[in-house]
Amino acid sequence: MSAKEVVKAFYALDLAQDNNAIDYIHKDCKLLWNSSNGFTTLDYDGINAMLSGLKKAYHSFTYRISHLLEDQNMVTARYTIYVTSIERPQKEDALAHFISIWEVKDGKLYRGHEISQLADDSSESLNSYAEIKV
Repeated sequence: MSAKEVVKAFYALDLAQDNNAIDYIHKDCKLLWNSSNGFTTLDYDGINAMLSGLKKAYHSFTYRISHLLEDQNMVTARYTIYVTSIERPQKEDALAHFISIWEVKDGKLYRGHEISQLADDSSESLNSYAEIKV
């Protein structure tokens, strides 16, 4: 698979339901994440713990990609995360907007750089993340 195909396959998962999502993560992975809560660094074990936590909090945890760009083994994705929480299983909500840059190594997500902000659920904001064919 190309680097873009690897990233696209990962973002096609429902992380609250998939038991094999960690298989997409390189054992030497490092994720550098800037969010509205500050800066976080996660390694393989930290990502695995986060995936376990998602399963406890959400019925569904999915991605809707607007942009997916590849340059050799580097892939940039722009997307919104949508969730269905345990507390409100009948309602799907936009959780956050992200831009992620992944280096893919050995067919797995190896180095990640992410920036995120909580989703603004206005239609104008959400429509700006509608899929763009590139």
